[in-house]
Amino acid sequence: MAKIEVNDLLNAGVHFGHLTRKWNPNMAPYIYMERNGIHIINLYKTAAKIEETNEALRKIASSGRKILFVATKKQAKDIVAEKAKSVNMPYITERWPGGMLTNFVTIRKAVKKMGAIDRMKKDGTFETLSKKERLQVDRLRAKLEKNLGSITEMTRLPGAIFIVDTTREHIAVREAQKLKIPIFAMVDTNSDPRDVNYVIPSNDDASKSIDKILSLVTDAVTEGLSERKKEKEETSDSDSKEMEEAAKEEQAETIVPEAIAKSTKSETKKESTAAEEKEEESKEKET
Repeated sequence: MAKIEVNDLLNAGVHFGHLTRKWNPNMAPYIYMERNGIHIINLYKTAAKIEETNEALRKIASSGRKILFVATKKQAKDIVAEKAKSVNMPYITERWPGGMLTNFVTIRKAVKKMGAIDRMKKDGTFETLSKKERLQVDRLRAKLEKNLGSITEMTRLPGAIFIVDTTREHIAVREAQKLKIPIFAMVDTNSDPRDVNYVIPSNDDASKSIDKILSLVTDAVTEGLSERKKEKEETSDSDSKEMEEAAKEEQAETIVPEAIAKSTKSETKKESTAAEEKEEESKEKET
């Protein structure tokens, strides 16, 4: 895993917090100083927290579980969508659908409805509908795609949730807490770090800062996924070796009895030949 450089975080503007009058006192341990009425985040603590977060995310990714990325604010949504797609993880960048986690069964039904509409278009059923019905179905499909299209591959609850701006995404935070899903988040000086399992104290308003943190986080996820792939390959190799060994053992089991049977036959043949020769000798003596 690559070492986190404080200078890189500084250049990305990760250290800029909110106005001092808007701060959350629980963020005090992560604040370095105040400058021009703005709190400055301690980047050494940010770097340490990123390393801790990345290690946990790497383990989750290597276990095969999904990590749900959430960011609905304008300056973060495109970055989150791009980074989540790069590691093949689900994401929410439009409005957070109420009950997304706590009522996951209903959300899955809505996702399946998209698949049903797609099948209608393939098998020709869609063409049998009236013009008005087709228009309504298309609108429904577009709405579902916009809100839930990014989670079609998430067939069960995620192993973790990564949030940009916990204050804005407070509903997602509450649902994850209720289900005891680990919460990873970029937490600015106006947010409460106590709501989050893995805090990354950072500027969650600037797109450059968001991009930098998400790049580091997704690198760790990529590492976890490659570890999982390697383990699968090793497992398949060992399985194939075991199958080969089993086949050899089976072959040996069939060859050995055959050899024993052949040797038994030859011995029996020798014995019968020797008995015949003795009989002939005794006959000759009698005569």
